[in-house]
Amino acid sequence: MLRTNLNIASIIPARSGSKGLPNKNIKDLGGYPLLAWSIRASTKSKYINSTFIDTDSDKYAKIAIGYGAQSLYLRPEYLATDTSSDYDFISHFLQHLKQKNAMPDLLVHLRPTTPLRDHKVIDDAIELGIKNIDKITALRSVHEMAETAYKSFEFGNGESLLTTFSRSPDLDSSNASRQLFPKTFQANGYVDILFPNKILSMEKLHGNKVLGFKTLPVIEIDTDSEFQLCIASLSLNNVSFDRVWS
Repeated sequence: MLRTNLNIASIIPARSGSKGLPNKNIKDLGGYPLLAWSIRASTKSKYINSTFIDTDSDKYAKIAIGYGAQSLYLRPEYLATDTSSDYDFISHFLQHLKQKNAMPDLLVHLRPTTPLRDHKVIDDAIELGIKNIDKITALRSVHEMAETAYKSFEFGNGESLLTTFSRSPDLDSSNASRQLFPKTFQANGYVDILFPNKILSMEKLHGNKVLGFKTLPVIEIDTDSEFQLCIASLSLNNVSFDRVWS
């Protein structure tokens, strides 16, 4: 039986210092700032009790609050650099909640750069996380790669010679039919389910027992071309801010 008495919060990270696409987290998408789409999906979830914005920008925080999120503080500058990890700011956030005796049982990580979500898919991920709460250290959303990673290459040992993903010395092996290779998946920003107490005890964000949650391929926005693709997807699929994405 699904445990529904858990305290479930979401965290939406929105750093202001993006260089690839300046101020991407508040760029206008379909008439709404980008981060508002993730807040909207979170607040429509039937399981999420609290939606938090984690940002280093007072401007971003005020915008997020206007769409229904909470802002506990502004993220310290040392946690808002290009090299700051997700673990860094999330563990800082959890320590803050722990001091207030307000630690959630589950933390739903929603990246604003993946705006086109169905809140029902988020709920499916939460349900799967709850059902496996004693067996896993985290849940991560993934989608199948268009081309299996086993047909990709990298430069070996810092030299100019190519090597295959499978480390085979015979590059002709990568020319085999893709059906002969295992399917490979890439993490996306649709939804991750984290367990706060495990994060603080492991001192890791995801740990070594991560349950995969398959979604359809999603657009992740890091460049202007990806942002334009997202705008086109809204029009093509007749999606609006108030209409459920599916």
